[in-house]
Amino acid sequence: MKTATALRALVAGIALTLAVSACGGSPTANNQNTTGGGPTAAEKVYTEIAGLSGKQRRDKLVELAEKEGTLDLYTSMTSDVADVVSGAFMDAFKVDVNVYRAGSETVLQRILQEQGARFHGNDVVETNATELFALNKEGMLAKYEGERRNMVPEAGRFDGWTATRFNLFAPSWNTKAVPAGQQPKSWEELTDPKWDGKLSMEVADYDWYLTLYGYWKKQGKSDADIDKLFADMAKGAKIVKGHTVQGELLSAGQFSVVASNYSYIVERAKLKGAPVDYLPFVQPVIARPNGLGLMKTAKHPAAAMLFADWLLEEGQKLLAKEGLTPAIVEGNDPLKGVQIIPVDVKALLEQGGEWSKRYEKVVSGGEQVADK
Repeated sequence: MKTATALRALVAGIALTLAVSACGGSPTANNQNTTGGGPTAAEKVYTEIAGLSGKQRRDKLVELAEKEGTLDLYTSMTSDVADVVSGAFMDAFKVDVNVYRAGSETVLQRILQEQGARFHGNDVVETNATELFALNKEGMLAKYEGERRNMVPEAGRFDGWTATRFNLFAPSWNTKAVPAGQQPKSWEELTDPKWDGKLSMEVADYDWYLTLYGYWKKQGKSDADIDKLFADMAKGAKIVKGHTVQGELLSAGQFSVVASNYSYIVERAKLKGAPVDYLPFVQPVIARPNGLGLMKTAKHPAAAMLFADWLLEEGQKLLAKEGLTPAIVEGNDPLKGVQIIPVDVKALLEQGGEWSKRYEKVVSGGEQVADK
């Protein structure tokens, strides 16, 4: 199971490797400066472009990126979305995209290990908030400035990275098992005994747990009351590893309700004809940013910056078409009037170990469902 404790241990371990590697050479090292002795070659390109805007910026980036000819992207997007995004980018520009796709923790581990060996394998990374915070903490992500970043909500702008999309945690249900009007209408309703044996919780959703816990505290609930709500929710629940698997099992009718799946997974299944839904939203909706960071050691910095600009402009409509929630909404906002609460990703990184252990204790009250 992925835990914040394991994540922080990984970062600490690789940080030591980075420090050791910095003291000596490596057969895979390139000529870019990465040890704090001034800006890297990539950072100089980012700075040069940062002052440009509009068509002038795009034209300059296209010119430079097409000379580079390649973009190396590491991402934790689902494979189908990653294929659509990389394909559309290649259709728009004369730049070949090499995609490495894996789970967010694996993406983080690969980057840290490569950087520790002074091998610069990726130009840009698009993944989960927690992993991006870890990379930025290690000083690997460059400053990114531009008009499109400025359009991202404040909850999606961070040092070293920028939200490209939001994963929305929301209860969802199988419409064959839960007739219209009988679906849960509040988070508290998930504790109803009628869902015993029919509700599923995801094994590592401590970010959702942390955020909902904090919301309930602000609403005046005591710690004891909140602990009981989560315990009642987990009692008899089916505990599943992985939101995608959870969505597939919901579609198959293995359980009736999922406490906190990503709305886009349910939406994509719904569009394919699965008997699932998540609308109307149970509010407040909990949103966790996923984002993009430019590497200080990018071998193709113009292509990396072009991809960032493109993903925050044309790419936003593409993500929406794929059922995801883009960071920038222009025109009609489908979430207008919906109460959104962002995950405190800083607290998640700094206090994640504690919250992960607490959540592990919560889900231990349920029935573990084996991986498919």
